[in-house]
Amino acid sequence: MTSTLRRAGGFAAVGTLALAAPELGRAAAAPFAIVALLAAFVVDEGPVFDLFARPQDRRDGRLNGLAGFALAATGLAILSTAPRQSMPTAIFAAAVLVVAYGNVGARAVEQVDDDPARAVAGFGLVAFLAALGGQLIVGWTRGAQPSLPAVIFLAAAGALVAALLRSMLYERDDPLVMLSTGLLLWLFDAIGVSAGLTEVGVALAVTVVLGYLSYWTGTASVPGMVTGVLLALLTIVFGGVGWFAVLIAFFGIGGLSAKYRFEEKRERGVAEDNEGARGSGNVLGNAAVALVAVIGFAASGRMPMDADLFRFAFTGSLAAAMSDTLSSEIGVLFDDPRLITTLRRVEPGTDGGITWQGYVVGAAGAAVVSAVAVGFFGFAAPGLAALAVVCGGVAGMTVDSLLGATLEGGRVGNQTVNFLGTLAGAVVSAAFAALLL
Repeated sequence: MTSTLRRAGGFAAVGTLALAAPELGRAAAAPFAIVALLAAFVVDEGPVFDLFARPQDRRDGRLNGLAGFALAATGLAILSTAPRQSMPTAIFAAAVLVVAYGNVGARAVEQVDDDPARAVAGFGLVAFLAALGGQLIVGWTRGAQPSLPAVIFLAAAGALVAALLRSMLYERDDPLVMLSTGLLLWLFDAIGVSAGLTEVGVALAVTVVLGYLSYWTGTASVPGMVTGVLLALLTIVFGGVGWFAVLIAFFGIGGLSAKYRFEEKRERGVAEDNEGARGSGNVLGNAAVALVAVIGFAASGRMPMDADLFRFAFTGSLAAAMSDTLSSEIGVLFDDPRLITTLRRVEPGTDGGITWQGYVVGAAGAAVVSAVAVGFFGFAAPGLAALAVVCGGVAGMTVDSLLGATLEGGRVGNQTVNFLGTLAGAVVSAAFAALLL
């Protein structure tokens, strides 16, 4: 057993203290606070130091990594014992165990295989099992009867969130991963899971298979794959099959468009980096607004808002993402693009450069999204609903091009521009629906 795997096992042992929270009650934070104090100020040599020390810890002469891990767990424990609106104890345990045991899974896989995708899969699988077991143990200890669909969903969502953050950050950032996972799981738990066991199981199986296919076909990088799986899972559970159909239409067609005549794009110098595989930044830039919309829809019963507006915001944002993706991926194959702000000719691939062919294809992409949405959502006025989605898609594509011509570069990156373009699509579609439907 290598030192990295032993160290991960040591952290997992510390994380297991979270299972004592039901018995400790208000003192749930105490064990982690004690570990943090010992790691920061007492243990600076000996076998315990050797077990937990990371390379930077050895240079500093103190267990900063363990101290940060324990402090993050302490913070979540305090939230779980707050007098009002406290985080459920099961969520606290799941967040700690996801990070602690997920790292064991990743390190174990790395002993036999250096494929980063398999390491992420190892992290996710062990993290899922740990979070699932942790929630069930805490529930039984408290004498509660946990909802199995909710427990499975929260375990899967926590594992995916942590795996995504872990793939983007460093090992020393585990406290941030733990806190972020805990807060998001708290939000998901507060929204509630109405889907049954079969629906959650099918959602998990379908999204994992599609995520693997996206990585295997080269349409997504490892972080992009995890991001896509997480978004798809949340969309199915909080929205439903129709929401997922709209999302997968964008991811499927958009991903394939990046591969379309890829060698020709490479020769022109306008091909996407990483062989056209979408990273997490690209996925989130295009789908973050849609994710907020589906979560808003799930929580709409507690807000004085029409749930249909969230449907239009969701479809409008993805129509904008589809329009921009197709207009960019197809438009760069044509000569003589013009800058959208001045209409002067620019080189293919120039930010804000458009071709009429790309614009037509982009509008067609928005029409595809609208057709899928109308078919699954069953809007009362399908013609006007389709028009609202198409208008949102074209508006978002236009805003994306305008921002590309005026702001993109320097401090404003492509992901930010994509986000603002999809936000414009969501606002236009929702506003159209609010005024005319």
